[in-house]
Amino acid sequence: MAKAKLHVKKGDQVIVVSGKDKGKKGRILFAYPSDQRVLIEGVNIVKRHTRPNPTNPQGGIIEKEAPIHVSNVMIVDPKTGEPTRIGKKILADGTKVRYAKKSGEVLDK
Repeated sequence: MAKAKLHVKKGDQVIVVSGKDKGKKGRILFAYPSDQRVLIEGVNIVKRHTRPNPTNPQGGIIEKEAPIHVSNVMIVDPKTGEPTRIGKKILADGTKVRYAKKSGEVLDK
């Protein structure tokens, strides 16, 4: 089976385009290519009931982010702040970079 690829990377600024968190922007904290999912800061918050443990002696209900499917997110265009598709091109010095299709702005520095 071929290695799964995502159109986004850890650290990318993305916007959610569908689902309960539609319209929210955030930074990617983790990417799970094999599951086609990403964990985004402040998006898809779920409640977990935890027992008392050394890190949380009180126990109780904690809120944390859960992964969402990568098809529900789009890269934020650095120029306009709107969602955009990405393309790949090779620069004059031979490096392969991703760029925003709307503005042509290079995403990889």
